[in-house]
Amino acid sequence: MLDTSFIGKEYPPFSVEVEKGHIRRFAHAIGDESAVWRDPQAAKGLGYQAIPAPPTFAFTLLMEANQSFLILDEMGIDKRKSMHAEQGFVYHAPILAGDTITGRQKILDMYEKKGGALQFIVTETRMTNQRNQPVCDLRTVIVIRNG
Repeated sequence: MLDTSFIGKEYPPFSVEVEKGHIRRFAHAIGDESAVWRDPQAAKGLGYQAIPAPPTFAFTLLMEANQSFLILDEMGIDKRKSMHAEQGFVYHAPILAGDTITGRQKILDMYEKKGGALQFIVTETRMTNQRNQPVCDLRTVIVIRNG
């Protein structure tokens, strides 16, 4: 049974520096060889001040900051029974190479399905850059198999 007293809990902020090599490796891993993810001139030609990160890159920042399992560890949930079920992104501004991104994760909801056999944790992580400008809100759903 999930401890619903965690709903509304906000975790301490984390910060991650965005490196162009990380962006380049991520773009390669997703099979996108576009020059915009590698070449500062190509990025500037498209109106960016620096190399931008691909759209789903923001989730890697959560992972790099060890946020992915923070809630499960704190709640004593066996990670082998959990799965990343859903991920949503709302972008406010591009994430760029050289940015320092600060995020703060919050538990929004917990619920069960199939008579408690599946338990869900919904989180939101708001991210800002070094100018305190919002860049991305992430909504994550984790599912835990009970039993």
